Amino acid sequence: MKKIGLIGGITWQSTQLYYQLLNTKVSEELGGQSSCECIIESVNFADISAKQAKSDWQALHAQMTDIAVRLENAGAEVILICANTMHLSVPSIKEKITVPLLHIAEVAGKVVKERGFQKVLLLGTKYTMELDFYKDILKNQFGIEVMVPNTEDREIVHTIIYSELSKGIISNESKQHYLDIIKKSEKDGAEGVILGCTEIPLLIQQEDCDIAVVDTTKEHAYAAVEFAIN
Repeated sequence: MKKIGLIGGITWQSTQLYYQLLNTKVSEELGGQSSCECIIESVNFADISAKQAKSDWQALHAQMTDIAVRLENAGAEVILICANTMHLSVPSIKEKITVPLLHIAEVAGKVVKERGFQKVLLLGTKYTMELDFYKDILKNQFGIEVMVPNTEDREIVHTIIYSELSKGIISNESKQHYLDIIKKSEKDGAEGVILGCTEIPLLIQQEDCDIAVVDTTKEHAYAAVEFAIN
């Protein structure tokens, strides 16, 4: 089994989901007392969030790259960033590491194509919804038409992530906001919704929605296990 290196703490709420998913999937695949071989370096999200708010992406790229290098030096054979937004740092990271990095948008795109969808709604932080780093992969590598909510709804989605989900706060009112936004996209032709923030699955599950849900946290973790055991 290959050792998985995790950049965690973005936020710890989703990092614990990754740890649970990785170990559960390894156990299912290998049986017995099998569990995942992994290394986690967990950051202080307050520091990350402050840099994001100031658009200090260069500092964040340097920080993510340093962590990835440390994980490789510690024996990691594949790197996972346990967050969608910080995949902005992937180009910088890839310049400094020699092991593979599994890109969460590529995993999501593959799942969408396998399910036969052409048009999907992307939910995530405002950075993931508004910048091109994520949408371009879905469009250019997989030919997927990507929708994002309107300006007001993007702000609602983003605020709930940072004010509630990142702190482990689960609100029925916020869940309804998300479901209303998903319903709007369904009327506009969305065949599925990509939960493009690793905290959103804390709030939204497939059983909540009429259209297909792509849980990037789960799919990313499962792709890592597939890579690690094959």
